[in-house]
Amino acid sequence: MIKARTYEGQTLAVFGLGRTGITAALSLARGGATVWAWDDNEAARAAAEKSGVTLKDLSRANWNDCNALVLSPGVPDKLPKPHWTALKAKEHDVPIICDIEIFASEVAAKPENERPKIIAITGTNGKSTTTALIGHILQSCGKDVQIGGNIGRGVLDLNKMHAGMHYVIELSSYQLERTHSLRTNAAVFLNLSPDHLERHGDMKAYETAKRRIFDNQTSDDAIIIGVDSEPTKRICSEVTAQNGRRIFPVSVKKCLGRGASVMKGKLYCNIHHKAVEICDLSNAKALEGIHNHQNAAAAFAAVQSLGLDPKAIGEAILSFPGLAHRMETIGTVGPVRFVNDSKATNADAAKQALKSYDNIFWVAGGQSKSGGIEPLSDLFGHISKAYLIGAAAPEFHKTLTKKKVDHKVSGELEKAILCATRDAMASKKPNPIVLLSPACASFDQFKSFETRGDAFRTYVQRIIDLYEQEKNRMTAA
Repeated sequence: MIKARTYEGQTLAVFGLGRTGITAALSLARGGATVWAWDDNEAARAAAEKSGVTLKDLSRANWNDCNALVLSPGVPDKLPKPHWTALKAKEHDVPIICDIEIFASEVAAKPENERPKIIAITGTNGKSTTTALIGHILQSCGKDVQIGGNIGRGVLDLNKMHAGMHYVIELSSYQLERTHSLRTNAAVFLNLSPDHLERHGDMKAYETAKRRIFDNQTSDDAIIIGVDSEPTKRICSEVTAQNGRRIFPVSVKKCLGRGASVMKGKLYCNIHHKAVEICDLSNAKALEGIHNHQNAAAAFAAVQSLGLDPKAIGEAILSFPGLAHRMETIGTVGPVRFVNDSKATNADAAKQALKSYDNIFWVAGGQSKSGGIEPLSDLFGHISKAYLIGAAAPEFHKTLTKKKVDHKVSGELEKAILCATRDAMASKKPNPIVLLSPACASFDQFKSFETRGDAFRTYVQRIIDLYEQEKNRMTAA
């Protein structure tokens, strides 16, 4: 754990005692701060206390004595409605920050020659895969690497920083809007499409939050940005016009004069004004689909910007094992392949899986986001049948009925998987895919997309085990 010594002697309120809140409270306390930790949920408070966090009811605290509020990224301070702790903080002119800002303060407090390298990744989709891939590349190249932020471990739970260490950090817009002093040696901005608008209000505010990943960079630092969509193409032009940083555009649609490109499945980089083939991504089994080709190109550019050998980076990309819950193959039953894409929590993310497969038996639904699945209409031809779960099922039923897509309202995940497996086995179609790609948040039925994906894996494994038992029985007979 990183001890937050830059806040020594100060008093900080910490609200939201999930993964990041608990580590923030412990980090601050071990660094010498007085910590007031609280959560509205009794079970969360109990879990935090068991972890060694000292609780204090913030509704009874004297906010005049508070130096900052560390507010969980998922708790709003403005839209759609500010949390009561945020109102208390604003009433007493208390700054609202998150764990990433504490981490940034610790990095900045180090002498220049003792600071770790920071590679940060944001974008609407692809963040987690790209983050994990960059971490894998660096580890394969022999670097001391820690991976966290919006993925895996909270950033303050990572190992103690030192010169030569590389922190690879996934950053959400929620985290970035409360981060003011983070300097990134390489900032990756993958793409931008409507998401979390209930929190940010509109696309302009959402983009502003995302662009904070570039703040505090110097001429020694690098920007890696996808240029295949109009919003990020415009952003690339704007940051290029500002000068002061090295810009590495990334494309999977065209060959670039500078940056990294993927053409016909092969990754190229323009090095010393010459396009050099890095690797053939058709050999990267965990990086199926054009969206993953963009992730690979961005990861290559980010690591290469730090001066690592292009050939070694390419070899590491091909050995990447993949990311749980993102187009993750769980197993097969006869011709049927089961794919866990639970991390597809919006239509734009689900689009990537629907584009990558044919003969899909699609499990979708949950807590719907703005626009529902209408944006996926041009991919409905890939769907053999859909199985709808959760709160979004009635809404999705209307859309699929209108588009004349065969579907069934299953309600629960286990029932949907069983029905999809039965239909896929009976379909006689080549290479049928039972795909969980919900295009929805999970919170109506599951604690998180990870919990939903784990449930999918459990149900599928039962089916696989039964199939194998029956196959063995038939062989023995």
